[in-house]
Amino acid sequence: MSTEVKIKDAADKEMSFLDHLEELRWHLIRAAVAVVIIGIVVFSAKKFVFESIIFGPKNEWFPTYQFFCGLSERTCFHPPKFDLITREMGEQFFVHLKVSIWMGIIVAFPYIFWEFWRFIKPGLYEAEQKITRGVVFVCSLLFSMGVLFGYYVIAPFAVTFLANYNVGVDAITSPTLASYVSYLTMFTIPTGLVFELPVVVYFLSRIGMISPEIMKKYRRHAIIIILILAAIITPPDVITQFLIGIPVFILYEISILISRRTVKKYRND
Repeated sequence: MSTEVKIKDAADKEMSFLDHLEELRWHLIRAAVAVVIIGIVVFSAKKFVFESIIFGPKNEWFPTYQFFCGLSERTCFHPPKFDLITREMGEQFFVHLKVSIWMGIIVAFPYIFWEFWRFIKPGLYEAEQKITRGVVFVCSLLFSMGVLFGYYVIAPFAVTFLANYNVGVDAITSPTLASYVSYLTMFTIPTGLVFELPVVVYFLSRIGMISPEIMKKYRRHAIIIILILAAIITPPDVITQFLIGIPVFILYEISILISRRTVKKYRND
């Protein structure tokens, strides 16, 4: 009788495809609510968000400029003076809304990933759950490091290069507010995702799709791909491309070590 009860309980616990979709829907709703709540807070702090964060890389008081100028005169650089203009009715409002949403996603990323992980985790075996323990913390940390790297390192160099670039005396640099925010977004969020490389390599190594031998063999190909990726993320400036290319290559080398340890442990098991 007890065996039948166990079989019935197991059958009751099994979820259909529609049940999984319903469960996923609620995870997405909770993640979206978190983004909206943080977005509202960001939206209400308009002056601080724009003057201290968004417009930071275009001002001389930005920490990156102060740091390099504190090293020596040769390393000192500053962004040129330029004004941000708006060409369309409502541009400032919609940019403000866009910034609030993107910052809501960045700040809420740990919770978003946690909700995603709560949906995935029940489908894993107990051993797989033990292996992936702490994945939310690691992914959130790497994403935050990538965003901060893009904001404090890539953005100042890119803004200085792009704002200083000139094709003639008749061309005056007067970027729109929307284009400035779009570039700043491109320098930060994609960089945060790129910094997830070690985690991706770990899981691919765990399921046997890649190995340290393969990563070493195609290291030269990886360097080319990294440089192409850096060219896509950053503007056509060699210095800025190397600023993103070098840490990504370091992450690639770290990923080789992670893959080696993962494969070794998997083979021993």
